[in-house]
Amino acid sequence: MKRQKRKTASKKKQGSIPGEQTAGSSGPKKKIRSRRDFLRNIGYNVAGLAIVGGGGWYLASSVHAGIVEQDLSRIGNGTSTVVQIHDPQCSLCRALQSEARDALSQLDDDDIQYVVANIRHPDGQALADAHGVPHVTLLLFDGSGKRRGVLSGPNTSESLLVEFKRLIRKSNPG
Repeated sequence: MKRQKRKTASKKKQGSIPGEQTAGSSGPKKKIRSRRDFLRNIGYNVAGLAIVGGGGWYLASSVHAGIVEQDLSRIGNGTSTVVQIHDPQCSLCRALQSEARDALSQLDDDDIQYVVANIRHPDGQALADAHGVPHVTLLLFDGSGKRRGVLSGPNTSESLLVEFKRLIRKSNPG
């Protein structure tokens, strides 16, 4: 049987003085990884990379969606808009947001858009004050930015879906 050549470790270490023995030199030596070990574990490495990349993509897309969702300048851009006057610390506001998103998921994104006016930010509070509404409220705007309705308090996704469809019909009389 043919013997394999072994790699010898370099006896000179950077920064050491010739003839001096280091304190850690008598300990176990670091194992050199072979190509076979690398190929054996490549599946785990690829899976780990896919998980990290997928997590990064999800995080980036959710942050982007949150930024777009809070852009109040989208009101009156030609698309019917539902604006929630929202307080992130209010449990009723979070429940209404969940129901509104559920109802909107059943509609085409080209027909209606969803915007959140956070009353903890000056722009959101100014919008709420301009329309004289408290939080836990949905404002319904047509494509030109004219207010077509106000829905106050918690609602079910079924009742919101009916109102959203009515808003779309009023905004697009075609």
